[in-house]
Amino acid sequence: MEGEHDQLDQLIQQSIPEDLKRLLQENGSIREMEPGECLFEVGEYMLEFYLILEGEVEILDRSNANDVSFTVGSNQILGELGFLQHQAAVLACEAKTGGRLVALPLARLKALMAAVPELSDYVITVFSARRRNLVNINLGGLNVIASEQDPKALRLLEFANRNKIPYRLLDPEGERAQELGRQCGIDVSTFSVVFGDKQVLKDPSPASLAKTLGISLSVEEACVADLAVVGAGPGGVAAAVYGASEGLSTVVIEDTAIGGQAGTSSRIENYMGFPTGISGGDLIWRGEVQAIKFGARFTMPLRAVGLRQTKDYLEVTCNDGSVVNTRSLVVATGVQYRRLPLERLEEFEGAGVYYAATELEARFCRNTEVVVIGGGNSAGQAAMFLSRYAKHVHIMVRGNSMAASMSHYLLNRLEQDPGVTIHTTTQVKALHGEAQLERLTAHNSADASTFDIDCSAMFVMAGAVPNTRWLKDFVALDEKGFVITGTSQCPANGPFATSCAGVFAVGDVRSGSVKRVASAVGEGSVVVSNVHQYLAGNP
Repeated sequence: MEGEHDQLDQLIQQSIPEDLKRLLQENGSIREMEPGECLFEVGEYMLEFYLILEGEVEILDRSNANDVSFTVGSNQILGELGFLQHQAAVLACEAKTGGRLVALPLARLKALMAAVPELSDYVITVFSARRRNLVNINLGGLNVIASEQDPKALRLLEFANRNKIPYRLLDPEGERAQELGRQCGIDVSTFSVVFGDKQVLKDPSPASLAKTLGISLSVEEACVADLAVVGAGPGGVAAAVYGASEGLSTVVIEDTAIGGQAGTSSRIENYMGFPTGISGGDLIWRGEVQAIKFGARFTMPLRAVGLRQTKDYLEVTCNDGSVVNTRSLVVATGVQYRRLPLERLEEFEGAGVYYAATELEARFCRNTEVVVIGGGNSAGQAAMFLSRYAKHVHIMVRGNSMAASMSHYLLNRLEQDPGVTIHTTTQVKALHGEAQLERLTAHNSADASTFDIDCSAMFVMAGAVPNTRWLKDFVALDEKGFVITGTSQCPANGPFATSCAGVFAVGDVRSGSVKRVASAVGEGSVVVSNVHQYLAGNP
């Protein structure tokens, strides 16, 4: 682990090659930098890209008494990944010394990156390393003051974690939280969010956080994209990578967070090219960075709620009232886990009942028993991951075997793990507890037995339901709600074409698809060729 941190530090401080330095100087403007000058402030949008020619600047955390996060010196660039998406700066930057710098407008930098792959590789490498570092050390000017047990805070933290948004979680009774409370005039005994040292989020929700950081990009109705992708799971992000890399103006609309269901997987071991495994979140984030490199735009949390076809393009209506106009559409909305028909389920959601198993949720499982509902790979991967934290993990499935729904290597590992018990022909019947889940009652249909398990967490990963309600009056769906593709009723060519011209579907949402990450990535990659064929006939 220490070697990885050393490598990350080297990437963060990587000096620019001389040929790229000359390229930026030729295309930018050179100006003087005065000692103490503020180049950008927390919450501001960086309109220019900076290369330091001479001197040093300090990156400051305003929310922590102007603590110096790191120093950027000569022949290094300023910024991190959010800059390429025109997001608000999460840290401030002041000149430590006098010097000179090269300034380029963001649009000019992107044009150069598109024309010169070496420049694109350098900028993306440094920017993504800095973002990873901010996330790893919980730095970034965003202060979440809340108890980990607060369900509303948990939803915001889940959104931040899955979208690689750096934040600092503060105990409401801690000295720093109390100081911020006095400084901002807020009551920190209730869930609060402070950005920088003074900006208070009035409605601390994923949507308000996204708006504050500039992640919820406003899409102008007059702007028509070549390709809109709804859903940022493996299939959607792959479509964005290939669409943007092949010259299509591409916008991705995501309701929750980058990664979809795959983003909640703690470890995927059978994805080609990663012999030691990789978390779903990291895998899809790498894809997102690739798509951003080629110019794709991501906006979240924004949910598609309607679709309409006009003479010239498709109109995707979103839950905030905005409309995305596009010449083609890839539906990659995947599936969601079915909510169990249990009394008090909603009451315990976020307070013991979870639909993802990441390090965020694992904190609540230390030295306790937990239950995982489901017999697919997601449930199996969650059980293996949680067994590192919990006293014991119970897997419950309705059927009498998981052999048909789970990869052999994973099932074999679970069966041999003494910290995991598999309960077949078993269903949860009741949930018990005060403010938090404390116990559940289960029933085994094979022997008609009923038993209780004292547990603090239940992870529901069963019953895949397609996210297609917004499409039901527009494209043909099968009896279970999955999108029908590649049939005689589909006017366009290709296995991913739907019954509506210009609309394609990939991944788990597609009827008959193979429910695997690699399959979704493959479909998202290939569908772009079908999109090109459609656009060629409909310029």
